[in-house]
Amino acid sequence: MKVRHVLGISGGKDSTALAVYMKKNYPQLDIEYYFCDTDNELDETYAYLANLENYLGKPIKKLPEKKEGIDDLFKFSLINNNSYLPSPRSRWCTVYMKLRPFESYIGNDNIISYVGIRGDEERSAYISKRPNIQSIMPFRKNIWSDDVITKSLGFGNYENLIEIYKDKISSNTKNDFYKFLIKDVTADFDVGRKASVLLDVDIITFNKLIYEYLKTTEYPLALEDDFPLINNTDILDLNDILGILEEEGLGLPGYYNKIPIEVDGKKGYYNRSRSGCFFCFFQQRIEWVWLYEQHPDLFEKAMGYEKEGFTWIEGESLKEFSRPERIKQVKLHHIEKIEKEKSKKSSNLLMDNLLSEDEEMGCSICVL
Repeated sequence: MKVRHVLGISGGKDSTALAVYMKKNYPQLDIEYYFCDTDNELDETYAYLANLENYLGKPIKKLPEKKEGIDDLFKFSLINNNSYLPSPRSRWCTVYMKLRPFESYIGNDNIISYVGIRGDEERSAYISKRPNIQSIMPFRKNIWSDDVITKSLGFGNYENLIEIYKDKISSNTKNDFYKFLIKDVTADFDVGRKASVLLDVDIITFNKLIYEYLKTTEYPLALEDDFPLINNTDILDLNDILGILEEEGLGLPGYYNKIPIEVDGKKGYYNRSRSGCFFCFFQQRIEWVWLYEQHPDLFEKAMGYEKEGFTWIEGESLKEFSRPERIKQVKLHHIEKIEKEKSKKSSNLLMDNLLSEDEEMGCSICVL
């Protein structure tokens, strides 16, 4: 039974860098690329996708398939949700515009899904409830998803791992690895901690052990005769991602470009910090200012979706937000924060791209 390898592109830096990384380092994998198109992305995003498609030499599948009578997926989904805007507490947009199109695309096929979570990020990948989907994170020290780690190292599987280790791996590894492998999982030494310690001893041995165990399960990797990423020891952070994009001539999406701003003699800049719908409720207030000034037509469109009690920014309508005094206030706050952060982190100006007024992780599930 064939296993499909897929990689979701968001139009942002991390997923783009992952597509480049996989093409260069694992050309033997026949990876399918897809993009969940909400019909409400920025022009800069679509332009960046076109450049990436040319680089990959393969099409990026646009999801979902266009259906007759639906020319705007968000508008269609909004009507189906009683015209209530999505919010951090009701993220129906992710279900309707990301998850469902993706699940329709893959059907019941066995799937390895590559996710661009960096090695310097403290978050986990989306874990599908469908057994035919398995997530892999090549940029991390631990490439495996939480469900795999829990199933492999958790209670009830102790003896299986010991047997696999002794039978197929032990002659090629270090004694320290076995010492921690046989240590019981406890409240103070849970599966996460155990995985971390084993990875610190030997990444490749850990990967081989997990892979050999997965062969005894119904995970998609059980159907693969080999998996080249078990020999992967790369741990890539933000600077590595930026380096990959620069080296390959792709650079960053246009919405990352810093645009100078000045308030009361104080100078700074603003830009957008993530891909996604132009009206995403996770974006920072300074990004709403960016949208208001750089794409006034889209700001107006976003404002048109609001109604009493349902606004993109909690407790504040875009009409209220767009008042000159409010725009000035947000800009000034942003400039002052940049200056404050620069004084504390002068050694790494690249991180300035990610500074925010009200830092949010954003829609981590938008790329599966």
